[in-house]
Order: sequence, then structure tokens, then C-alpha cells
Amino acid sequence: MPEVQEIFENYGGEYCHSHTLSPEQGKVMRAITDCRTTRLGGHIDVCPACGYARSSYNSCRNRHCPKCQAFARERWIGSQKYDLLDVAYFHVVFTVPAELNSLFFCRDRVMYNLIFRAVAETLSQLASDRKYLGARIGFTAVLHTWGQNLGFHPHLHCIVPAGGLSRVMQWRSSRKKFFIPVKVLSRKFRGKFLALLRQADLAGMLDQNVVDSCYRKEWVVYCKPPFKDAACVVEYLGRYTHRIAISNSRILSISDGRVSFKWRDYKDGGKWKIMTLSAQEFIRRFLLHVLPKGFMKIRHYGFLGNRDKNKRLKFCKLLTGTMITEKSVLSAADLFIKMFGHDPRLCPACGQGRIEFYTNLPPPVGV
Repeated sequence: MPEVQEIFENYGGEYCHSHTLSPEQGKVMRAITDCRTTRLGGHIDVCPACGYARSSYNSCRNRHCPKCQAFARERWIGSQKYDLLDVAYFHVVFTVPAELNSLFFCRDRVMYNLIFRAVAETLSQLASDRKYLGARIGFTAVLHTWGQNLGFHPHLHCIVPAGGLSRVMQWRSSRKKFFIPVKVLSRKFRGKFLALLRQADLAGMLDQNVVDSCYRKEWVVYCKPPFKDAACVVEYLGRYTHRIAISNSRILSISDGRVSFKWRDYKDGGKWKIMTLSAQEFIRRFLLHVLPKGFMKIRHYGFLGNRDKNKRLKFCKLLTGTMITEKSVLSAADLFIKMFGHDPRLCPACGQGRIEFYTNLPPPVGV
């Protein structure tokens, strides 16, 4: 199967010679190139029953690596199931105009933080208004920066329970399609974001005509239909939390310095299409989506925020009739069984013995 790793191995050197990479972009390229190779070292496991031996190499665990996100996603899903309430949930998406992309390229950390803050204030303030819900809500927000064709398209996915805590600490439910009209959300978000842009002294970095056009146009905010039940919420959200710009499964071929991959064209009814780019352009687009070092792309707000979360969440569960259970954490082996349907510890040769650690394989000297 063609992979991002193969593209970096074959064409990454040429790209680095002709482009200036940020330290974080260089780190991502090295991590993906070295992932599960001898360069990161590994270990040998042996079956005591039949003597079968196999070598395994270490993962890079970089959050931009296509190979390393499956386990991270499943582990995150397992930990988040405890936080679910037995209520309906909404999926709301906030996007910003392409006219602001130049600011994101030069001040990425600041601009990404502005999106989170503008969205959090928009949802919280409108939800607390008695005209809409009159309650304090909780929600999870996830940053994505790409479109299906790897273009730069920053937007925030929010998963919002259909209700919240009223001022008298009662659960107030919403049974509407969404408790805040989308046009109201869009205009509030636009005003919030542009006001924060001015406060951060960033509006002056844009041509005044661009700023004016951002004020005039309608910003895209949309709400998908509510989930049928809470059980599918985190599984669905897991598709977004640990998604990267492109998965290996979408890459179709790599040959003669060109990369072909499939993408869904939502402007054409969601049809699957094939796009072919030069390897250099593919790498450029991929690296557009490398996040700043230490940046938190998944954030929780309201009664799902980290401060006193357990106490508030337990209270919300009591009010909504949600069963209170103990939070459990699956082992790596159990996660593997869940994902692939077989026990990785069982010897593939004899089918009887259990593979055991034998010795480490250190990285080559100088790596």
C-alpha cells in the first residue's frame, strides 16, 4: 500500500533542499519517515512453545503520523465514553473565510486560539440566553485545518449535548433541530472573531478591503442532524479528533514523482474523485497542517471543562438519568483485539504459545 512515509522517503530530501521548513515541520517529516523502522529501534519477541521469533519496530507516536493515530484514537474513545450523557447530541461546524488564510500562515498559534475562543464564547453566550436555551452547556471542540484535497481550510467541529444546566441547577433540554438558529450563530461568531482579531492587533496586518469583506460576507456555520443515541457520539467524534490531513488508505499510487489520491468533492454532491499532484506539491500541502508545538487541538468547555469536571459531570448524569459507571482503560493488547479481531500475543506459527519479550533492538549508532 502506498503511504505518506514512502513519499517522504523518496521525495522529502529534494523538498527540504528547495524549501525552508519550520522546526516542527522538520520534526514531523523525520518522525513519519522513521516510524516503525530500524532507525527507531525495536524488540524481538519469541514464542516459548515453538521458538518462533519476530521483530517489531517502534512507532514515532507523532500526532501527524497516519500509522500512529489508530491506537491513539481508540484509546481516546475509550476514555471519553465515561463522559457521555444519555441525551441527544449535535454536531456543529464553524469555518472562517479564506481571506484570513495569510494570517494563519504567519501567526498560526494565535489564530488557532482565536477560533477556539470565538467559538466557545459564541456557543456559551447564546446558549445562556433565555431566548434560546437559558442554560450553561458543555461541549467538545476539535480543530481541523484541511479540506479533502489537502487545501488549507481551518474549521472547528463541536459536539454539543442537547441541553444544559439552568440557573437553578436543573437540566434544561432542547428538542429542536438545534437550539440556536444557524444564522444567529454565524453572525455572532463573525463578530466575536473579528473583534478578537482587533484586540490582538492582527487586523492591521490585512488590507482594509479584506477586513471589510470579512465583515460583509456570511460566515459558514452549519449543524448536522442530531445523533440518534449517545452510544454513537464518541465513535463518531473519534473520526474527527485524531484524523490527520490524509490517511494512507486514500493514497492510490506514487510514481514518476507524482502522487494520486482520492478525495470527496462536497461541491459536487460528495462524489469521490481522484487528484494527482507532484510529490513536491503533495508534501507542501501536507506540511501546511502541522500544528504548533504543544498546541491542544481538542478542548472541552462548560460543564465538560477540566476544572471540577468530575463533580459537575456526575451531577449532570444524575439530572439526565445517565448511568454512573467506573472509568476503565483498555490495555494495548485489548485495544488491538478490539480493532483487528485477534490477540497479538498469540503465536501465529503454532497457535498455542503466547509471544513473550526476548530482547531489545537498539537504533543504529549515530541515529
